[in-house]
Amino acid sequence: MTIALFLGVLFATMVVGVPIAFALLLTALALMVQLDFFDAQLLAQNTQAGFDSFPLLAVPFFILAGELMNAGGLSRRIIDLARTFVGHVEGGLGYVAIAASLMLASMSGSAIADTAALATLLLPMMRRQNYPDGSSAGLIGAGGIIAPIVPPSMPMVIYGVTTNTSISKLFLAGIVPGILMAVALVFVWRGVAKSKALPVAEKAPWAERRRALVTSAWALGLPVIIIGGLRAGLFTPTEAAVVAAVYALLVATLVYRELDLAGIYRVFVAASRTTGVVMFLCGAATAASYMITLADLPSQLAHSMGPLLHSPMLFMAVVSAFLLAVGMVMDLTPTILILGPVLAPLAARAGIDPVYFGFVFIFVGCLGLLTPPVGTVLNVVAGVGQLRMEPVIRGVMPFLGVYFVTLVLLILFPQIVLWPLKIMF
Repeated sequence: MTIALFLGVLFATMVVGVPIAFALLLTALALMVQLDFFDAQLLAQNTQAGFDSFPLLAVPFFILAGELMNAGGLSRRIIDLARTFVGHVEGGLGYVAIAASLMLASMSGSAIADTAALATLLLPMMRRQNYPDGSSAGLIGAGGIIAPIVPPSMPMVIYGVTTNTSISKLFLAGIVPGILMAVALVFVWRGVAKSKALPVAEKAPWAERRRALVTSAWALGLPVIIIGGLRAGLFTPTEAAVVAAVYALLVATLVYRELDLAGIYRVFVAASRTTGVVMFLCGAATAASYMITLADLPSQLAHSMGPLLHSPMLFMAVVSAFLLAVGMVMDLTPTILILGPVLAPLAARAGIDPVYFGFVFIFVGCLGLLTPPVGTVLNVVAGVGQLRMEPVIRGVMPFLGVYFVTLVLLILFPQIVLWPLKIMF
């Protein structure tokens, strides 16, 4: 009865167009009434406690760092570096998109920010060289979702805070799968390039390559500082976010000199707006999670899913299929905030490593960013490129297919995720 009430109120409010944060608050209110435990002050306190968190401070600072990278020229120099080294092969701009997406992912942690930057800079170049719009947009979208997988990842910060999982370990768990995703995209794009006989650009001279490498060196220093500092224990993930934002600000203003005071003001306003939305969502989810705990929903779900808990691999397969279905109609952050506190305890009962489960949870949620009808990343690519959604969906299907294969490998071989952790910890 409690599970039906929770899901019924949540999805009914979403269907009629209530914003996710308010839908979560209404769900918490419904559970209070059902448990005969209505207390408006308790609801407000839990909402406020949801964003009164030191680890969660990483989110606004990573958002700010991403905005500074795009406005301050760091992203553009990374893309230019990739273009000078791999832009001359057949379908070279596609490889540029893959290389740039991997490098940008190690700096921003936001799929939307990376996708917007890649689409803004690369889609016009691809059009001028007669690349098909659908395949180009599909590749850029597929590359964009590498950002939440490799460190620093904002969804991993939110998941870690929500489920009390080590954020540092989640960060390190994403390194190998993120590289595997980029390699998989290379193989798929190679087939696309050959089948469509894409043009070959002129090879950049070594002088231009050296110049691009020198000018991008400051941008490339950001992931080295973040990952190296985390691994060496110099700072926490929250402090790493502050370091990333300050570093991006200094490089954009003092080194590249592409941001003046007016530009800095616009960047801070944009970051503040995004932060306000995310933090209110976290607060509403905390209030709902509190009522979920009081209603003992995890125990009720564990009872209904009893047979699955005896087979970790089957449990992961069923949960992944469920999350794929949810991802088609819900964005990644609400999925983490709503389902993370419910499913993580079940995974622990099934004997699944919490870091491994958290990573697969986020990986599957990222696939939802590429699946209609919501497909947030697809909408970003289509909007920036002024494309209809149909060719973008067709173009992303080969890349989404290889990601599904990667998901199967992650379920069959958890060592892909856990092996780096055993070495580093």
